[in-house]
Amino acid sequence: MKVVVVGATGVVGRKMIQVLEEHNFPLTRIYAVASEKSVGTKIPFKQSEIEVITPEEALLAKPDVALFSAGATASKRWAPKFAGAGTTVIDNSSAWRMEPQVPLVIPEINGNILKTSHRIIANPNCSTIQMLMAIAPLHQKFGIKRIVVSTYQSVSGSGKKGIEQLMNERNHKKGPKAYPHSIDLNVLPHAGDFTENGYTTEEEKLVNETRKILNDKDILISATAARVPVTGGHSESINLELKKPWAMEEVIFMLNQMPGLVVQDDPKNNVYPMPITAQEKDDVFVGRIRRDSSVKNGINLWVVADNLRKGAATNAVQIAEYLINQKLLGQ
Repeated sequence: MKVVVVGATGVVGRKMIQVLEEHNFPLTRIYAVASEKSVGTKIPFKQSEIEVITPEEALLAKPDVALFSAGATASKRWAPKFAGAGTTVIDNSSAWRMEPQVPLVIPEINGNILKTSHRIIANPNCSTIQMLMAIAPLHQKFGIKRIVVSTYQSVSGSGKKGIEQLMNERNHKKGPKAYPHSIDLNVLPHAGDFTENGYTTEEEKLVNETRKILNDKDILISATAARVPVTGGHSESINLELKKPWAMEEVIFMLNQMPGLVVQDDPKNNVYPMPITAQEKDDVFVGRIRRDSSVKNGINLWVVADNLRKGAATNAVQIAEYLINQKLLGQ
C-alpha cells in the first residue's frame, strides 16, 4: 500500500507522518508532498527519511491513499486529480466538508456511512471532532435538543505561525503575526474569520458539521470560539439540553463505553481534563460532568483533546484504518 501526505511540511502534515509511524500503518511506501519551495526537504520516518516531492510526482506513483493537510485551495485543486487516478483522498481542510456527496467522518461515530465508491472523504474540524466524541453517545441515547459550546483553542490550531507568535511574544522577540492582537497573557474571542452575521468561520463549522455528522438538522447550536495562549490542545465548555430525562450513572456509563473517550471526572481530587495532559494523546478527555438545573434535562461537560492528533492527524489515519479493516479500500 502506497500512502502520500500532502502538506507534509506543515504542523498537521508532520503529525500525520508521526501517527502513521506510531500506528504501524500497513504501508509499503510513503511519499511526502509540499509546495515548490519545500521540494527536497527531508522528513524523518521510522529509521529513515522521506524527501519532499511535487504533487505531479506523487500522482505518477498512483498511491492508494492520500492524506491532505495543505489548505482548502490546494485540496480543491489536487484532491479531484488524485481521486480521478483511483486514490482515496482523506482531506483535513474545509474544502469538501459541506459538499453533500462527500462523507464527513469520525470513524467511531459514523464510519458506517463509508463506501468503496467514496474517493474523497472529509476530516471534520478539530473542535467538532472532540465535541462529538463526547456528545454523540448522549445524543444516541437521550437526543440533543440544544448545544451551547465555548471553545478555548490553542495556537497550534493556527499552524506554525500561531505557535511562533506566542513564543516570540513570550520571549520578547519580534516576528510575523498570526493574530491581530497579542496572544501571550491574553484571550482573543476570535478564532477563524468573522462573517457577516457576526459569527466566525470556526463557530459556523461547529454548527454545520455537527448537524451533518449526527444527521440531525434540528439540533439548536450556539457556539463561541476563543483563542488562548496554549501551545497545544483545545478545550471546550459544552452545555447540552437533552430531549429525555437522564441519570448521572447512565451518562457516566455511556461515556466510559465510547471508544477513544476517557472520563477524567474526580474534582474533589483535582482530576479533570487539561491541555497539558492531553498533548500527544489520541484520546479525547471529558470531565466536570454535572447537571444544569437551570434548564430541563441539562448537563455540562468539559472536553479536551490534542487538536493536532484526534482533532486532525489521528482522525485522518483512523479513517484510512477503518477503510482497510472494512475492506473498503482499493476496490
